[in-house]
Amino acid sequence: MPRLKSSPPHAETAAPNKVRPRTSKRVQDPEGTRRDILEIALEEFALNGLSGARIDEIAARTRASKRMIYYYFGGKEGLYLSALENAYRTVREGEAALDVDDLPPLEALRRLVGFTFDHHHRHEAFIRMVMIENIHHGEFLDRSPAFRHLNAPAIKTISHVYRRGVDAGLFRPGLDPVELHWQISALCFFNVSNRATFSKIFARNFGSPKALAALRRNAVEMVERYVVRAQALPAD
Repeated sequence: MPRLKSSPPHAETAAPNKVRPRTSKRVQDPEGTRRDILEIALEEFALNGLSGARIDEIAARTRASKRMIYYYFGGKEGLYLSALENAYRTVREGEAALDVDDLPPLEALRRLVGFTFDHHHRHEAFIRMVMIENIHHGEFLDRSPAFRHLNAPAIKTISHVYRRGVDAGLFRPGLDPVELHWQISALCFFNVSNRATFSKIFARNFGSPKALAALRRNAVEMVERYVVRAQALPAD
């Protein structure tokens, strides 16, 4: 690919019914333009996969030129990886904002599970991107030098919550924080990834407010019953 100039190229005009309003401020806001491209790219990749997503469509929806996208991300695969990283960054930033360090360990655990459930419900594109990356066997995550560092805080947070619970005699000892993170993710992920098929198979709307409230409550309780010592569980 030929070397591009050090300054980002200007945006090009695209179909008015597919684009966002353009202002002179956006042209002079490279970080804002980059964020906008990532937001639209996430939607396109989540909907169409890596092979089906089109740079032309992403450019049209953002009023960014293909050349600008190549300038920022190096190509379609680079844009896909950046969108995937950004999706994970969003969930990790949300976890960090919970500030569970000052909560009692059980309340902190409940809040982590509830946040994960709510985040996944509200960010279906994240779930679809993770599914797509698993179809690729994690190939693109292997190319990301920042990915392990990006997700390390999730394990650090849950490890700290878990350790405080064990020290207080409340949580069962001997659990692996990474596996605990896996179990929480599994309960909350499946709620989105398999909602359509379960709803069709069992003729029940698993996306209704009533169903979601019950599934969320059950997810929190299942993790609690898995982690909390039997002696400390409330009597049924």
